[in-house]
Amino acid sequence: MELDPDDVFRDEEDDPDSEFYQERDATKELLVYLVDASPKMFSTTSPAEDEKEASHFEVAVNCIAQSLRTQIINRSYDEVAICFYNTREKKNLQDLNCVYVYNVPERDDLDRPTARLIKEFDHIEDRFSKEIGSKYGIEPGSRDNSLYSALWVAQALLRKGSAKTADKRILLFTNEDDPFGCIKGVIKADMMRTTFQRAKDAQDLGISIELLPLSRPDEEFNVSIFYAEMLGLEDDELDQFKALIGERFEDLKDQLRKRLFKKRKVRRIQFIITNGLSIELNTYALIRPTNPGTTTWLDSVSNLPIKIEKALLCVDTGTVIQEPPKRFQPYKNENIVFSVDELSEIKRVSTGHLRLLGFKPLSCLKDYHNLRPSTFLFPSDEEMIGSARIFIALHRSMTRLKRFAVAFYGNSTQSRLVALVAQDEITTSRGQVEPPGMHLIYLPYSDDIRHIEEFHADSNDLPHATDDQIKAASAVVRRIDLKDFSVCQFSNPALQRHYAVLQALALDEDEMPEMKDETVPDEEGMSRPGIVKALEEFKLSVYGENYNEESDLASKGKANEASKKRKAIAENAAKAYTNYNWSDLADNGQLKELAVTELKYYLAAHNLPVSGKKELLISRILSHMGK
Repeated sequence: MELDPDDVFRDEEDDPDSEFYQERDATKELLVYLVDASPKMFSTTSPAEDEKEASHFEVAVNCIAQSLRTQIINRSYDEVAICFYNTREKKNLQDLNCVYVYNVPERDDLDRPTARLIKEFDHIEDRFSKEIGSKYGIEPGSRDNSLYSALWVAQALLRKGSAKTADKRILLFTNEDDPFGCIKGVIKADMMRTTFQRAKDAQDLGISIELLPLSRPDEEFNVSIFYAEMLGLEDDELDQFKALIGERFEDLKDQLRKRLFKKRKVRRIQFIITNGLSIELNTYALIRPTNPGTTTWLDSVSNLPIKIEKALLCVDTGTVIQEPPKRFQPYKNENIVFSVDELSEIKRVSTGHLRLLGFKPLSCLKDYHNLRPSTFLFPSDEEMIGSARIFIALHRSMTRLKRFAVAFYGNSTQSRLVALVAQDEITTSRGQVEPPGMHLIYLPYSDDIRHIEEFHADSNDLPHATDDQIKAASAVVRRIDLKDFSVCQFSNPALQRHYAVLQALALDEDEMPEMKDETVPDEEGMSRPGIVKALEEFKLSVYGENYNEESDLASKGKANEASKKRKAIAENAAKAYTNYNWSDLADNGQLKELAVTELKYYLAAHNLPVSGKKELLISRILSHMGK
C-alpha cells in the first residue's frame, strides 16, 4: 500500500474532533436526581417570571425535565436515574419506605434518557399525588429515616461502572434545611450520625453529593444547620450557597440549571516546569463549536443501528487479507516499506507533555496571536500531590509581575508554542463569575502571520472622510450601541430549529416549539426617531442630497454595460458557430480535436453553460444534439 505523504503528515490542527473539543469516554456521567417530595415542597410557593405561584417541587421537576432534554442531545451516553423520597408509596430494590425510583418500561432504573422518559416525566405533577403521593418520612416516635434510605438507594443505583471511568453524582433538591428538626434527644443525634456516615460512605466510593437548596419565602435556607456537615462544605462553598439562596426566584431557576451541568475535564496533562519538577493539570474546553448530531444509519427491517465494518481484499484472489497491510514510499526506484510502529514513531512529534520555556511581559502578547479558542488549565492533586500548591505559587508570581509563560506543547500529530496567561478569580454578590487558573493560548509560528498589504502605492489616491462625515458616523455608532453585549445572549437559530424538530418528532408533539431568532435586527428599535435621524444625517454627509438618483443611475449604467457585453459575446459566437458542421463532427468523433474556445461557440450560440473541462463541454454538446 503506497503511502500518501499528505495523509501521513496531515495537519490535524483544525480537526473539529481534536482532543480539545471532544471529551473522553472516561468522563461519562452517572447521575441520580434525588428530589424531596415532602408536603412542604408542594405547599411552599414563590413568584415566578409570569407572576404566577410555582411550588418548589414544580421548580425541581422543571429543571430536571429541561436537563434531560439537553442531555439527550449533547451527552446521550450519560445515564440518569430519578428518585423521590418522603413519598407515600415505595419502589426500590431495597424495599425501603418513603423512597420511590421513577422509571418507564423498557428502561433500567439507571440508564440513558429516552424520549418516553422525557414525555412521561413532563406530566409527573399531574399524576404524582395519585400514583406516588407525598408524606413526611421523618416523624417523632418513628425510627424511619427517609433521607438515609434515599442516599442508600442512590448509592446502590450508582454501583454500575468504576469511579475511574465515570463521574458519579447525586443532585439533592430540597427546601428543608433541618430534616431532623421535629425529633429531639438521643434519637435525633443517632439518626444524624447514621446519615452523615451514609453520605461519607458514598463519597468514599467516588460519589459526589451536591445540594441544590430551595429557599422558602418566610426564611432563607440555612445550610449550616445540617447539610454543611453532611457534605463537608467549607467556607468558600458556604458563601456560594448563600449567594445562590439570596437570588430572586427566576434567577434561582437559572442558577439551578447551571449547577445541573458539571464542568468536565477534557484530559489530564503533565506540566514540566524544569528537569525533575512537574505538576499535573486538568484541561477544560471553554468554547467549542456546536454541530448537529451525526447521522446514524438504520437497518430497513429491524430499525437497529448498522455496524459498519471495513476489510481489505486481495486484488488477485478476492479473499479477505487477515494480516495488517504494509505501506511503502517510492524512493530512487525502490519501495521503502514501513511497519505500523515505524509510521507511528515518524508521526510522533512530542510526548504530549507541556514544557515550560520561559516568561515574557504581558505587553508582548497581542490579540492576533490567538489562533483558536483557548484551553483552561486547573491543577489536580489526584496523582501528583502538591501540584495545586506549586500552581498557586506560579500563578501568583505571574499575576504580580504581569508576565505570561511561554511553553511548548505537542502531541502525536502536531507541535505548538503556547502562552499560559494567569487569570484571577472574579466574584460578585451572586457568586463566582470567573474561576482562578490559567488560559492556554495557542501561538502562531512566523509562517502563520500575514503582514498588511498595501493595496494603494500612493496614499493620496485614497478617499478621506471629512470632519462632518466622521461626526455623523460617530453619532450613528453611539445611537446603535449594544448595552451589555455578550455572545451568550444569542443562540444559533439553525441549531435551535433542528433540535426543536427532533424533539417534536421524538415526543410525538402536535406542535413544534416556537423558536425565537435572536439574530434578527430589532426593527422597532432601529425605527426610533433618534436613530433614524442619525442614519439620515450620515447618508446625507457621505452621498449628498441626490443619493437615490445617483444610486439608480449607477446601477442602471452597470447593468447596461454588462448586458451589452453579453450580447456582443453571443453575436460573435453565433457568427463563428456557422463555420462548423457540428453534426458531422459529432458523428465522426472529431469534437475532441477542437479547442475549448471553439466548443464554446456551440454552447454560447444555444445559451448553454460554458463552464467546465473539455470532456464536460463535449458531453454537453452531444446531449444537446441528442447523440
